[in-house]
Amino acid sequence: RNACFGSLVKKTLRVVLYGLLALVVTGGVALVLIAKIALAPAKGEWSAELPVGPLKLEVGVPTLVRLATSPWFGPHLDGRRLDTRFGPVQLGWNEAGHQLEARCAPCSAVVPALGAKPLRLDDLRVTVRRDADRLAGELSATPPAAVGSAGQAAALTGRWDGKLSQRDLQVNVDMADAPIAQWYAVLVPDMPELQRAQIGGTLGLRGHFVQPTGSFGLQPRVAQFTVAGLGTEAMLGARTACGPPARLGADSWLARAVIAAEDQRFFQHPGYDLVELSAALDSNQKKGGIDRGGSTLTQQLAKMLVTGSERSLERKLREMLYAVEMEQTLGKARILQLYLDNAPWGKVCGAEAAARHYFKRSATRLEPAQAVWLASMLHAPGLAAERWAREGSLDPQRVKWVAEGIRGISRAQREALLRNVEKARYAPPVD
Repeated sequence: RNACFGSLVKKTLRVVLYGLLALVVTGGVALVLIAKIALAPAKGEWSAELPVGPLKLEVGVPTLVRLATSPWFGPHLDGRRLDTRFGPVQLGWNEAGHQLEARCAPCSAVVPALGAKPLRLDDLRVTVRRDADRLAGELSATPPAAVGSAGQAAALTGRWDGKLSQRDLQVNVDMADAPIAQWYAVLVPDMPELQRAQIGGTLGLRGHFVQPTGSFGLQPRVAQFTVAGLGTEAMLGARTACGPPARLGADSWLARAVIAAEDQRFFQHPGYDLVELSAALDSNQKKGGIDRGGSTLTQQLAKMLVTGSERSLERKLREMLYAVEMEQTLGKARILQLYLDNAPWGKVCGAEAAARHYFKRSATRLEPAQAVWLASMLHAPGLAAERWAREGSLDPQRVKWVAEGIRGISRAQREALLRNVEKARYAPPVD
């Protein structure tokens, strides 16, 4: 009898356990189905995949944002951790401010417009407050090797606001002015020059970002940017490996044409040109990679003599440091001379060698149209030289654009120059 009773108890417990397990599974499936229905994207809504255990749900991002920032659901996120492709994200809820808090530490992300190397942060913190479809908050970003007092990490800080719609999220960011050295520590913490360069000045910026398209625009604010300690004063006596120096003044036809072709604000900028940099960033983010450099003549000289031509954010930022210091140690006249004596012109380099190779004359004796032809090659010297050898001509639109951009000449001189470059036909050089 006892054996029968024990067997009955075991069977009963087994049935109860199976029943409870079935209820749990059914409840879990029901919760997933409810979440799937509740968060499913509407037609045309910005959507993304959300991992839920072994499953992935397609959710409407605006719906998810509204849910996460609501005062009735946000508190349930407090203390939650998400593993994302950017790094581990710890969530919190500030009841007093009715705001969601997110901390990514460490955090990294690739920004295609800035190159393939990811930006890395020790700590990224963002707060989010929502009022209907208006969002706002603060953010702070601490670099891996930040510059700060008493060895403490110094964070870049800012405020943001945005507008959420079914299709996208538009965000405006205003980053507070901070030491330029601190920005370098965020963007390129491993740059060797940061160990010896004394970098002065401040940088702040305003930005506009749109998700999910990834489009953005930036408006930097730079004040009193100075650099010392890189040794560019040694270039005062530097000699070129391209042959004899051209010894051209800024008023020569070739110098004027080169400035028109490569850096029309050469005599106004301090080594960098924020207008060109903004245009380059806009072009790069449209192309999804490094497409346009926005470099000044001074930056190009730094690339020729120091940094090389790798297409990366680190190389561009190194180039800028050297350019700013060169403006302070060399001056415009010497920078222009060094550029002309080292610039690439296809199979040759240096203005004097180029003038003799292409026109069989000294650079000081070039005719105005010849100077324009040489200057128009600098945009892509190898390809231009190949086209000249193959077709006996250069890109006529670029040649005309360079001629129109030459400054410091009379109207009659410009009209004559445009007539001459339009009809100019020069035989390709014989190698």
